Amino acid sequence: MATELEELIGFLSAPSPPVKKAAVDIVRDLTGSEDGLHSLSNYANTALPSLSRLLSDDKEVSEPAAEALVNLSQNAGLAAKMVEMGLIKIAMDMLYKPGSSITRLLVMLLVNLTQLDDGISSLLQIGDDKMQGLYVMKLVRSFCRSSETSDDPFDHVGSILVNISKKEEGRKMLLDPKRGLLKQIIRQFDSSSLLRKKGVSGTIRNCCFEAENQLQNLLLISEFLWPALLLPVAGNKIYGEQDTSKMPLELGSALSIDREPVKDPEIRVQALEAIYLIALQEAGRRALWSVNGPRILQVGYEDEEDPKVMEAYEQIGSLLVHGSESEEPSTTTSK
Repeated sequence: MATELEELIGFLSAPSPPVKKAAVDIVRDLTGSEDGLHSLSNYANTALPSLSRLLSDDKEVSEPAAEALVNLSQNAGLAAKMVEMGLIKIAMDMLYKPGSSITRLLVMLLVNLTQLDDGISSLLQIGDDKMQGLYVMKLVRSFCRSSETSDDPFDHVGSILVNISKKEEGRKMLLDPKRGLLKQIIRQFDSSSLLRKKGVSGTIRNCCFEAENQLQNLLLISEFLWPALLLPVAGNKIYGEQDTSKMPLELGSALSIDREPVKDPEIRVQALEAIYLIALQEAGRRALWSVNGPRILQVGYEDEEDPKVMEAYEQIGSLLVHGSESEEPSTTTSK
C-alpha cells in the first residue's frame, strides 16, 4: 500500500491543475527542513523526474518545483541523481525558453549541480564535440549582458564560473583565445554587485592555475587582467606621477584619482593568489614588473590590516625578492 509521501509525489503528475499546485507547494515546503529532505530522498527516483517535468508549467507550479529542486540539490547524493537524469540540459533549455519566469532559480540550481565533477562535465558538454562549450558561452553572454540591477537573475552565474574553473577542462575553455570568454568575464569586475565581483575574482584566480601552460593566453588580455588583479590590492592612497608614469594607462589613470576600495578580504586574497600564480613563471614576473606591479603591492601592503590578506602579500613579496632579482633592474629606466 502506498505511503502518504508516495501518494503526494503521485499528485505531482495529476491532470488537475489545482491538485498539482497543492502537491508541489507541499513538496516545496518539505524540502525546507532536514526531516523533509531526508524523507523525500527515499523517493528521489520518482520525485525528481516529476519535479523536473513541472519546470515547463505555468509560474505558479514551475516556481515551487524549481525551489524544491534547488533545496534538494544541496544534498550531494540527490544532486548526483539530478545530473545523471539530465537535469542540466533541462535547466539550460528552460533558462533560454522565451518568457521563462524562473531564471534566478534555474541559475541557482546550476550553481549547486556544478559543485559536482559530473555536473561540471555535463555543463561543459564534454564528449559532445559539436556542442562542447555552447552552454558556457550562453551563460557568459547572459552574465555580461544582464543589467546593473540589485535583483539580477544572472548574478549567480559568477558562482557557476568559479565551479567550472576548478576543473582543468573548464579553465582551458575559459582561457581559449578563440572563444574570448575570460576577457568578457573580467570586464564584469567593475560591477557594483559583490556576488558578481566574487564570481569574477574567483574565476580569474582558478584560471591562473593554468599559468604554467597558458601564460601567453592570460597575458593576451593583460589590459583587463592587471586592473582586475591589482586595483583591489593597491591600497587607498592616490598615486603620484612618479609611480603612474611606469604603469599602463588603464592602471595609472585609475590609481591617480580617489577610488572606492574593495572591502571584501576574500576578493583581495583571490587577487593576490592569482598574481602569485602568474609570478611563479619568469615571464609572468617580467609582466608584473612591466606594469609597476611590485610598487602597487608595496603600497597596498602598507594599508592592509587583515592578517590573511597580509600573508598573501608576503607570499608574493618573498617570491619577487628571491625569484626576480634579474628582472628588477630593467624597471628602473622609464620607458
